[in-house]
Amino acid sequence: MTSIPWLGEVWYPVAAAKHAFDITLGKMHQAASSSEADTEVPYFKSVSIQWKGVQRDPNIRMWATRTEISELTVQPGDLLICEGGDVGRAAIYDGPEGFIFEKSVHRARPVDSSDTRYLGYVVRSLHSSEWLDVLCNKATIRHLTGEKLGALEIPVPPPDEQRRIADFLDVETARIDELIRLRRQHVALVNERWESVIHRELSRPESDPVELRRLGASVTTGPFGTVFNASEYLHGGIPMVNPLHIKDGRIHPDEHHRVSPATATRLSRHQLKSGDLVVGRKGDLGRAALVVGEQDGWVCGSDCIAVHPSKGLRPQFLAYVLRSRYVREQLLARSLAATMPSLNEGNLLSLRVPNYTTAMQDKVTARLAAEHNWHDRIVAVMSRQLDLLTERRQALITAAVTGQFDVSTASGRNVTDGVHA
Repeated sequence: MTSIPWLGEVWYPVAAAKHAFDITLGKMHQAASSSEADTEVPYFKSVSIQWKGVQRDPNIRMWATRTEISELTVQPGDLLICEGGDVGRAAIYDGPEGFIFEKSVHRARPVDSSDTRYLGYVVRSLHSSEWLDVLCNKATIRHLTGEKLGALEIPVPPPDEQRRIADFLDVETARIDELIRLRRQHVALVNERWESVIHRELSRPESDPVELRRLGASVTTGPFGTVFNASEYLHGGIPMVNPLHIKDGRIHPDEHHRVSPATATRLSRHQLKSGDLVVGRKGDLGRAALVVGEQDGWVCGSDCIAVHPSKGLRPQFLAYVLRSRYVREQLLARSLAATMPSLNEGNLLSLRVPNYTTAMQDKVTARLAAEHNWHDRIVAVMSRQLDLLTERRQALITAAVTGQFDVSTASGRNVTDGVHA
């Protein structure tokens, strides 16, 4: 038994990856022909390499010489690994020949009957570790150079054992992937049910929709065009809310978009108050959240609009209204730009919303709150199950490629026992 810094203890011989696999980096992108001998061919770049496989697009093309085409043509069974982008993402190619690959991609081929599927699982273990940050220098743009990849120490069992490990993991990870697919499908169904409940409650015959401005609501856009200097941002300061902070009807601030108390005071006109609604002005126009007590005084960012409900408009009721499918469809229809959907104050105030009495608003809010709590509990449980399945998948891969158990005796046993979709 020996040890590899990024992988831990292994029960197989250890060698640099380049001794078990022929690793080649692709060619620099060539947008135009440099001679009459050049040929335009389809190629793969890092975005083409996805965990589920290599995405072929014959319309993505560049020029190459005959020698380059001969040396860089991808063949079935080749392992393609991202040199840039999502560094270390990899997939086995199983399509036709005729494609080459650019400099953002490595190609690995067997040496002495090694198995590229096995290397693919080793690379998955590398990708899930923190070692890539060390290997690729996280302080700059990450790149997994050919030199670093080739020198990477990996476990190298005999070729027959590599094939047994790959065969075992092909079967067992497919089982886990199917459970993950089903669980994600269940989450989608629960979310659809929640959307339907909101739509049902807001579509009652007595709703008589009217424009939001007619219900007395007012709005304030964030400090659009305001320039901040470095001293006005403060770690641990007062959050400035942007659309990415709005999720599941709640505000989730980060540690980066925060300003000093002095800056918040300067922007007092844009400070949020408990009972306000904050709505994303760009991107996903369905994002809306209710401002609660501890968020009083936070600042509405330039890409958000704060909605101030009137006395006869319950804030929690309006929060559900703004998150509904009915209103989201209106938001999209009223957006100002086709390429980047966006809103302004007039678009928002012209939304047609249910005109319920305050008593009806309270009843609908109570029913939706109960459904919302049920929805959140179920989604939380399923999300945890997804996390556990993902962790089990990775632990299984690492244990297999390091020799922590014998895949020959493990084959036929369901390693997903106890995990149900």
